[in-house]
Amino acid sequence: MGTGVTKETRLTLEVERTEQTPWTILHIQGELDLVSSPEIRRQVHDAVAVGRRDLVLDLSGVVFCDSSGVGVLIAARRLLHSCRGRLRLILPARGAAEGSHVNRVLAALGVRRLFEVYEDVAAATDGETRPLSA
Repeated sequence: MGTGVTKETRLTLEVERTEQTPWTILHIQGELDLVSSPEIRRQVHDAVAVGRRDLVLDLSGVVFCDSSGVGVLIAARRLLHSCRGRLRLILPARGAAEGSHVNRVLAALGVRRLFEVYEDVAAATDGETRPLSA
């Protein structure tokens, strides 16, 4: 399909969508919470509605995630699984500003193992790199 960029901004969240065939990548920055999680849900549904079944959620710029954010990640996993798609998360292991907050939240809730996690977009989309262990 090629490469395209769409950018949307909300009060506590910024989402940039890029295409790296066959992957759709949502680069998410800010807070993933009760207020902002419906936007992520909408973006995931929009991608699936136009036939995009391989999705990377780059959460390296997420500085806060609550149970609503976790819920939207689990719902995205369920949706993509139901349409035989793939979901990969980017959760760097270093510093809260680099995404480890989400990693800690998922681990604390016992759901980290549900996701294929990579340290960056290149690793998630190259087809050769194995996911990081839970």
